[in-house]
Amino acid sequence: MIQTIRAAALILLAACLVTPAFAQGSAADTYKAKCASCHGPDGLAATPMAKAMKVLSFKAPEMIKATDAAFIASTTDGKGKMPAYKGKLTDAQIKDLVAYIRTLQK
Repeated sequence: MIQTIRAAALILLAACLVTPAFAQGSAADTYKAKCASCHGPDGLAATPMAKAMKVLSFKAPEMIKATDAAFIASTTDGKGKMPAYKGKLTDAQIKDLVAYIRTLQK
């Protein structure tokens, strides 16, 4: 079971790293393509992958208190098991993505 979860996590990580960034598209589309598999479509981190990787819900107090700059840094540079999206998403896409994540926190 643990090997299956690890294999799924590695496959997902590989898919995130090789999936080309969208040249255009809304932040919701980017979130769905890049983030929802771990963070969940609603940001609550209730997916099996999120549970296996101990991903926090975007509604967790520490996530609500996090600054936009912290979200941008985590998305750009990666954090823990989360891959870096520098070079895969533009700065504008990352900024729009953070704004979209804020809508999930309401």
